Amino acid sequence: MNLYQFSLNGAPVQAHAHPDRLLLEVLRENFKITSVKNGCAPQQACGACLALVNGAPMNTCGLTMDKVQGKQILTLEGVSDAERDLFARAFQLAAGLQCGFCTPGLLLRIKWLADRGRAMSRAEIARALTGHLCRCTGYVKIIDAVEMIFDAKRTGRLPEPVTRGGVGQPLGRYQGLELALGARPFVADIDVPGLLHGAMVLSPHARARVLGVATAAAAALPGVVRVLTAKDVPGDRWVGQIYKDWPVIVAEGEEVRCVGDVLAVVAAETPQIARAAAALVEVTYEKLVPVLDPAQAIEPGAPQVNPRHDNLLSLTKIQRGDVDAALAASAHVVSGTWQTQRIEHLFLEPEAALAVPLQDGRLHLLTQGQGVFEDRRQVASVLGEPEQNVFAELVPNGGAFGGKEDMTIQAQTALLARATGRPVRIELNREESVRIHPKRHPITMSYTVGCDAQGRLTAARIKLLGDSGAYASVGGKVLERAAGHACGPYRIPALDIEARAAYTNNPPCGAMRGFGVNQTSFGIEGCVDLLAKKVGIDGWEMRWLNAVRIGDVFSSGQVLEKSVGVEKTLLAVKDAYYAARKAGRAVGIACGVKNSGLGNGAIEKGRCALVVESDGHVGLYIGFTEMGQGLLTVMMQMAAEVTGLPASVFQPKVNSRFELGGGQTTGSRATMLSGRATIAAAEKLRDDLKAGHTLRDLAGRIYEGETTIDDTTAPGQLKNGKIKTHTAFGWSTQVVVLDEAGAVARVHVAQDVGRAINPQQCEAQVQGAVHMGLGYALTEELPCKDGMPVTFHPREIGVLRAPHMPEVEVTIVEEHEPEGPFGAKGIGELGLVPTAGAVAAALEAFDGVRRMTLPMKDSPAARAIDVGRIKDDDRDQWH
Repeated sequence: MNLYQFSLNGAPVQAHAHPDRLLLEVLRENFKITSVKNGCAPQQACGACLALVNGAPMNTCGLTMDKVQGKQILTLEGVSDAERDLFARAFQLAAGLQCGFCTPGLLLRIKWLADRGRAMSRAEIARALTGHLCRCTGYVKIIDAVEMIFDAKRTGRLPEPVTRGGVGQPLGRYQGLELALGARPFVADIDVPGLLHGAMVLSPHARARVLGVATAAAAALPGVVRVLTAKDVPGDRWVGQIYKDWPVIVAEGEEVRCVGDVLAVVAAETPQIARAAAALVEVTYEKLVPVLDPAQAIEPGAPQVNPRHDNLLSLTKIQRGDVDAALAASAHVVSGTWQTQRIEHLFLEPEAALAVPLQDGRLHLLTQGQGVFEDRRQVASVLGEPEQNVFAELVPNGGAFGGKEDMTIQAQTALLARATGRPVRIELNREESVRIHPKRHPITMSYTVGCDAQGRLTAARIKLLGDSGAYASVGGKVLERAAGHACGPYRIPALDIEARAAYTNNPPCGAMRGFGVNQTSFGIEGCVDLLAKKVGIDGWEMRWLNAVRIGDVFSSGQVLEKSVGVEKTLLAVKDAYYAARKAGRAVGIACGVKNSGLGNGAIEKGRCALVVESDGHVGLYIGFTEMGQGLLTVMMQMAAEVTGLPASVFQPKVNSRFELGGGQTTGSRATMLSGRATIAAAEKLRDDLKAGHTLRDLAGRIYEGETTIDDTTAPGQLKNGKIKTHTAFGWSTQVVVLDEAGAVARVHVAQDVGRAINPQQCEAQVQGAVHMGLGYALTEELPCKDGMPVTFHPREIGVLRAPHMPEVEVTIVEEHEPEGPFGAKGIGELGLVPTAGAVAAALEAFDGVRRMTLPMKDSPAARAIDVGRIKDDDRDQWH
């Protein structure tokens, strides 16, 4: 190791390091600088690790120590208090942050821009931010925040923030100031005495038999404390949300089933030693031919992928009416096959877990998972211990979008902590993250849809086949949801829908924002456009004619009795649609629908505990996860609205102090369930306050609230004499307008949210969803060759950057939902459901080509974007 001397935040420092060690690692590990985040090291592709080096912005994950000697390094910790306060407050006021993982790096870039003192247009700001990746916001409000900072630099003033923050107010994000500055820790930022670092050995093969796992060389490496294999697991090795079909460590004699399977785990004194030791573990394999095609997987005689379930993971059928007769009587019929792609979540914060043994014998699990009580249950099962032995606590994560529902490293981290008796943290790098966690399903969709001479839809026959990969995750439920939403927000009297999910040796697929509905939306919207063309009416007229109203039957068979806002969303974008057509622009339109709540017969619970503390604050405990969507903030607002107390009185927490579990934070349901429970608890506190008590009087009191949804029905079943597959639905219409060259210039969105608890955060969620939907439509994909992703690079995966985002105009529609808290329904997923269909329609209007495969990389809209260009373009071998 060499001695390196440099200036860090204005002070001379020195560090011993190997010449090829990354500056990012030295800043975080040696100097405990946590504002620089590791999102993609060493790819220099996300900007989360940015520092100013000799005054210039540089990614510290691409700067080795041999290039640091004598340099001046500035991180956000070294910026003046006045500037830090200005930047953080501007991002809070503009709602320019959601999960917050990318924000500290952005702030340093913005400081560099502001120091130059040059006025910049929004387009120039966007280009200047191209090195930064944000998966949450869609960049619109980030640019709003930059403009606010520039203006405040000139005037010395910022707008006043909302402080009391009841329902309907733009209250700033809970802990938003700390998040912006990198001061609120993520799991990888938390330091504890005696911490060990973990690393995992992953299979390089999609399918192979494990003949032997030799760990002696790894265990002998100085600094290694423990190496574990399957034989060291004291409890049940198998985990899973619905089926326990996923081993946390694969044993000798078993098959590995995908390239994310774990063979061994190592605990060592440093991350570098742990990874070096993992590389020394010798695994002997007998390679087997992987099953990669879902259609072949469900054929008789195909090798069984998973020993705990046959290759047909699920089959969902929805049938009503005489489809053959209705199609035969239709004036127009269209048929086609639509294909969607595998998508990587690419949340900015890779997976991390921390397990700390406690003096009372329990294990403290700090998790970023989407269901801390589910993490507790499954970790305890793997350890072979009662659940009460594991105290699970949420560390709000840096994005998830469904990708942190399943167990990834929580159990292995806990095993190492129990085996060593010391705290252990495992952090995945970007490649490991991509290999391990489940993706969005690629689905092949065969549609045949008819209509009468006026354009009224008559019948549909729909066949869906999804690739769920090596493990079940929630793949069966994704295809069930796809089937139940397969006709979109349209009235179709006769239906024959079949949806299958298949096991393969590809990476697992499970929950991702939209949960199967994005895929079928692309198919049905294409059919609606094709039929409109045959009838001779435009896209808006066709959708107005067929949109469901109160009393109509939804795809799943549910009669819609309340809160159907699709008409209002169509009316909200009507003028924009026809104005673009009149101006000669290529324009497309699509409608979307997305359920709130799991539904389909699931019993769902929301729970809340309000604890009056001696310092005058009220602890607000719930069971669902904050992952950038603003859940904790809106819970504070609901509690404030009910009690009349300022929102700042409430301090949200998610841990297992109280039994508040309600399953995963999924299905656009957390606001509904936690909100109803929070209202119930807050009403009890309000009653005591109205009786004349003060918070000081009530210190130590606990007010509990609980809500249950138990009236939904599984496919094909009745309850109380009717079908009710879901508690609530959100509705949306989007209009996409192209410019003269065929690039996306503008997106108009009207979305029914029931009630906007926080209108500013609501709008930000929709903008972020549109950003994700445009990437889904045009540039994003994660193809695999022989079961291995062909790329792990964020630019090649295709997530859009700030310069790629068009103007996004959001209209919030509020169609009151009587079963929602204050009339609210979920919003996080719906915003990207109709986007791909609207883009496809606009492209057809531009060049006459109807595209039926995602992403639409052959389009002028995609060619205008410089991401998603995969170097390994051997497509005939991709799956």
